[in-house]
Amino acid sequence: MPRKIEVTELILRDAHQSLMATRMSLEDMVPACEDIDNAGYWSAECWGGATFDSCIRFLNEDPWERLRTFKKLMPKTKLQMLLRGQNLLGYRHYEDSVVERFVMKAAENGMDVFRVFDAVNDPRNLEVSMRAVKKSGKHAQGTICYTVSPVHTVQGFVNLAKQLIAMGADSICLKDMAALLKPQPAYDIVKAIKEQCGQQVLVHIHAHATTGVTLVSLMKAIEAGADIVDTAISSLSLGPGHNPTESFVEMLEGTGYTTELDGARLSKIKNYFATIRPRYQEFLSNITGVETDIFKSQIPGGMISNMESQLKQQDAEDKLVEVLEEVPRVRKAAGYPPLVTPSSQIVGTQAVFNVMMGPYATMSGEFADLMLGYYGETIAPKDPEVLKKAEAHAKKPAITCRPADLLKPEWDALKKTAAAIEGFNGSDEDVLTAAMFPPVAAKFFPARKNGPKNLGKDPAKVKADAAAAAVAAATPTPAAQDSPLKGPVTYGVTVNGRKHKVTVAPG
Repeated sequence: MPRKIEVTELILRDAHQSLMATRMSLEDMVPACEDIDNAGYWSAECWGGATFDSCIRFLNEDPWERLRTFKKLMPKTKLQMLLRGQNLLGYRHYEDSVVERFVMKAAENGMDVFRVFDAVNDPRNLEVSMRAVKKSGKHAQGTICYTVSPVHTVQGFVNLAKQLIAMGADSICLKDMAALLKPQPAYDIVKAIKEQCGQQVLVHIHAHATTGVTLVSLMKAIEAGADIVDTAISSLSLGPGHNPTESFVEMLEGTGYTTELDGARLSKIKNYFATIRPRYQEFLSNITGVETDIFKSQIPGGMISNMESQLKQQDAEDKLVEVLEEVPRVRKAAGYPPLVTPSSQIVGTQAVFNVMMGPYATMSGEFADLMLGYYGETIAPKDPEVLKKAEAHAKKPAITCRPADLLKPEWDALKKTAAAIEGFNGSDEDVLTAAMFPPVAAKFFPARKNGPKNLGKDPAKVKADAAAAAVAAATPTPAAQDSPLKGPVTYGVTVNGRKHKVTVAPG
């Protein structure tokens, strides 16, 4: 009998987060939920990550209502979320009782599997949320953020897995957010976890597709004993996204492994999202092929686009190569943190500052906090000179304790702040929303009554735009019509996703 490999479908969360900036509306997901629920997935990742922020910032949608809707529409399938440990879904650490309350409310509203990670792989930042998930009776997935550096080793990752299991992890996720996980390390790490932690430990592999090698990595991980993999339906896969679900299913044919997924259902899901994707054309990533340079820079695609935007604001887009070369140096100075939210944004922004204004002449408050231990402990020591500059900038000392130990109880204060916002509905869920994104919630609560927005273009308009573009492309140019140019003509040209104006003069 073939060994069954379970599959988590990412289409409702990370797939559209990675490919279309998390802009997909719930309205465009609902029609696919019945097929997803009946396809035979182990879980459907549908919440957490950047979806919470995007719901209230761009879509005028209550993320808690989104979760309740998914639970109603997919009763057979475990719902899964990505939780940033002590950061929850925000960008700072929260006091323990707030973390516990969030987990409890997420569980009450329908969440089943909590993938809990920390940006610097500090297990102390996972303890409270992992304990809260266990207390709620839900599945606690302890997460190892995969990265590569001179100090990261197979045994180091296994030791972290042991710590997570000691916390009560129901499964271990090896999370490869930048598509750095090559086939041999995938095999070696999974094999070592199974040998040292027990064959019964569920190992779940999450890998992006950006570098083009990770479908092979999934296969090698399975050969080493991995139990579950993440994929995304093919119509929203590849690029900075993930490996296609259908390709993974086909890859296993004739091997000693099977997914038992329903091919007819997968086809319906694929075809449906193929009609949705064009609606979000303006948000689609410019990375459509393979980016093997990531093996050198270790920079996720989303981080590159963020740095491009920062440089564009400074009219310094020509500095991108220098910034990409600076990122590894900044990462080394900071103790080799994995580049995942929020550490990727923090390191990337500091690299921009260093190139624009000189090495550490200007420092962001977040980078100073990363250097000083306020995000947690990194695997390697920090650069002492940069550490001194961080202390001077932040006017506070470095710490070695768990960062949340410095926080005072804050639930009552958060509740009071939320209650003062127009449109606050009195629920703990609203308090948590306001706690994580105060300025955004202050705009969202009063506007919530207007209902969700759909940022996707109307399909008829998409077709009309495509038809107009086809007509324009087929129209002969003045030169082709043998009509002499009377004066300079300016054309709009798009190269590698960037728009340029080109003026052509006669002669």
